[in-house]
Amino acid sequence: MGAQRVAVDVGGTFTDVFVVDEDTKDFFVSKVPSTPDDPMRAVMAGVDRAGIDLSSVSLFSHGTTVATNALITRRFPPAAMVTTTGFRDVLEIRDGTRDDLWDAYQDVTPPYIRRRDRFEVPERIGYDGQVVTPLDEDEARRVARLLRRRGATTVAVCFLNSYANPAHEERMREILLEEMPEASVSTSASILPEIFEFERFNTTVANAVLAPLVSGYVDRLADELADGGYEGDLLLLHSGGGSMTPRMVSQYPVRLAASGIAAGAIACRAIATQCGFENAIGLDMGGTSTDICVVHGGELRVTKEWQVEYGHPITFPSIEVLTIGAGGGSLAWIDPAGSLRNGPQSAGADPGPACYATGGTEATNTDANLALGRLGTTLAGGAKALEPERAERALTEHVAEPLDMSLEEAAGAVLKVANANMSDAVRLVSIRRGLDPRDFALVAFGGAGALHGAEVAKELSIPTVIVPPNPGVTSALGCLLVDIRHDLSTMFSHHADEVDHDELEEAFTALEAEATERLLHEGVTAENAVLQRSINMRYAGQWRSLAVEVGSGAEALEEAVARFHEQHEREFAFRRDDAPVELYQIGLSAVGRTPKPAFPPHERTGTADPEPASRRRAWFEETGWVEVPVHDRDALPVGTTFAGPAIVDQFDSTTVVPPGTRAEIDEWLNIRIHLDASSAPGHDSKEA
Repeated sequence: MGAQRVAVDVGGTFTDVFVVDEDTKDFFVSKVPSTPDDPMRAVMAGVDRAGIDLSSVSLFSHGTTVATNALITRRFPPAAMVTTTGFRDVLEIRDGTRDDLWDAYQDVTPPYIRRRDRFEVPERIGYDGQVVTPLDEDEARRVARLLRRRGATTVAVCFLNSYANPAHEERMREILLEEMPEASVSTSASILPEIFEFERFNTTVANAVLAPLVSGYVDRLADELADGGYEGDLLLLHSGGGSMTPRMVSQYPVRLAASGIAAGAIACRAIATQCGFENAIGLDMGGTSTDICVVHGGELRVTKEWQVEYGHPITFPSIEVLTIGAGGGSLAWIDPAGSLRNGPQSAGADPGPACYATGGTEATNTDANLALGRLGTTLAGGAKALEPERAERALTEHVAEPLDMSLEEAAGAVLKVANANMSDAVRLVSIRRGLDPRDFALVAFGGAGALHGAEVAKELSIPTVIVPPNPGVTSALGCLLVDIRHDLSTMFSHHADEVDHDELEEAFTALEAEATERLLHEGVTAENAVLQRSINMRYAGQWRSLAVEVGSGAEALEEAVARFHEQHEREFAFRRDDAPVELYQIGLSAVGRTPKPAFPPHERTGTADPEPASRRRAWFEETGWVEVPVHDRDALPVGTTFAGPAIVDQFDSTTVVPPGTRAEIDEWLNIRIHLDASSAPGHDSKEA
């Protein structure tokens, strides 16, 4: 066996491992239960279970939920914030919006740093970067000493207008480190040098509270891998769809929020592209949640407006993924009006679904699938045994008896509600934006995605469903498909027709110098470095802006303005070519290309309707209980086709083909489920 590339993705229920041999291009997977108290234990357990010799690993990539979970659970180290006098409550005031516009009694969760831990220092920088009030260094030192006595281990420094002149923040940082040498200090000018105090302050605060936690975890994991023989850099996937080394993670830990979610979206794009689809919708259904992404024209949508919790924005570029509480462990429950609901509450990994026999007693989606014969009695290659009797008991007690249903009707209703929730979420990211789902393929992955993908596609009239051969570890595969990436930005507010081109070029050159330095620190050679410029533009008087790629040279800006008009029309359905365009901000994407696995296609040697490995009774609303052929995915040759209903078992997941559909094994990459013509009126099935 040659050198290996290894990716590990930590999920809420399972930790997944994907390994590729560089010489043979063969791959294999492993799956172990997650350990929420210390995710590193599950990572190393997955490495051991896969039989990986770390000394033969050339690349180790990791998607982690450490940052996301810390923001959700708010288990932070002692943290503090230092800000300009009079701006202590910016985090509390926020932007005045609500998650539910009509619920006047719903409060937004409190800031990551409590009010009593936020301190003010006299200073003031003007909007133009001029010093209005000098920094009061005596008061700054008094605050630093107070924080030392209070035991603060991490501090966020957020001064007004520091994006225009960071001098006061830098001096405050020096004073803090003089008094607290072991502290971690994040300044807003270095984290996010942009206008809008609330977004900049909150992103910096999130970075500060995560710094000790994430850095500690990453350093421990890197040391553990090195002790096992791994000699390379640990690469960690960040929300923007790139990866970072531990050195950069220590400076920007907040970028690891939504790490694993981005990995699934990247894998979705790669799978859809290899299957010949430029338009695809990713349905990543795991144990706790479902993550939905859209690939349009071969590109993933990127946003700078996202948050782990509503009201606490993190303003870094992130792959746009919609997450809803619909997973294998999502609980079925009855609301006060007597209606059946599904999620967002979840049994998670602990206590887990009732059929896990690990303490859970409430009915979940996993229990419903098991009770209807759609799942076997083991998961993850036998690592998790399932007990159908417990699933049936939970469904009977919590759903069937209260609603006066049979067991089959109750389990079917649980799954219908889950499918409806996921279908509604897909509508939000497609139809609501003017995209017709019938023009897309649905890529169903995650441990439970292939169980539900075909029925979600039927609901939305999506003609084709693509299922990877190992759906449950697809996010881990995504970790191997990313490059090292950094996103830098700085304010540059000018009207397009008044721009000093030398000043613009100087600003871009400064960003490129910083980006090149970062990539060099991470071992990226010049031939593998790619720098892409962009400008955030808007019509004069607008608030929101659009990022437009721009080249270099005298005519680059004029060409970018023309693209802005086109992009604005595509995004908002109108354009104003005669209106003045304003440059708001310049950005730079710095990419360090890393080697990626390639999977060659195989010859088609399969036949129609092969003899199944076994048969199982399964229940469908259309047919009731029927004998369903159960196929072993690894035993099916490429080109095999079979008519539904059918079940395809794999190491880490199960694919369900409901009545009225057919499926085929196509190349190394997928089981492709084609829905009948009536499910997509006016649209032909799009076979690659």
